[in-house]
Amino acid sequence: QVQLVESGGGLVQAGGSLRLSCAASGRTFSSYDMGWFRQAPGKEREFVVAISWSAGSTYYADSVKGRFTISRDNAKNTVYLQMNSLKPEDTAVYYCAARTPKLRGSYEYDYWGQGTQVTVSS
Repeated sequence: QVQLVESGGGLVQAGGSLRLSCAASGRTFSSYDMGWFRQAPGKEREFVVAISWSAGSTYYADSVKGRFTISRDNAKNTVYLQMNSLKPEDTAVYYCAARTPKLRGSYEYDYWGQGTQVTVSS
């Protein structure tokens, strides 16, 4: 069982920055692909960004390219999402997700955090 706990959300003005963190339990964090998703009110959850278990590959949604950066610190069992130049349309609950080796190669994630709210005011 993997537990994921997000933190770092909050209220920020348009153009500002936030850094989200996702701390994972367990001793095999370094083997997990990690992702961030978000869900705005009345909308479906959408993919934001992902990083491979080795940190050798990253994948970004077009809407956040050039503004968001994902990174990981395997020694701290933590993945980060640095969000710059925030826009009101970035307002959403942000979820961290983990893909364990059994799902590697798929688009599925088998563990999810509870989410952290990000609100960007105009």
